[in-house]
Amino acid sequence: MLQISEKHREYWNRNLKLTLGLLVVWFIVTYVMAFFARPLAEINFFGWPLSFYMGAQGSLIVYVVMIWYYARRMRQLDEEYGVEEGEA
Repeated sequence: MLQISEKHREYWNRNLKLTLGLLVVWFIVTYVMAFFARPLAEINFFGWPLSFYMGAQGSLIVYVVMIWYYARRMRQLDEEYGVEEGEA
């Protein structure tokens, strides 16, 4: 049976917390913004209703930033725990 060290367990716990946090942001941007589209339409963002802006462009920007942040943070965690991939 494979034994998992405490360091390995800590690495995966931090990975899961990061993933869960980003999934919460994704859920808010995707579903909560759509659910509250009518009230959010009363808020103007760069001259457009906030719900329209988030549906057309804002959510895509948030998704790209989330991908960038995840990749950056996971690289830091990989280096911290000594599991980074080698140079290609």
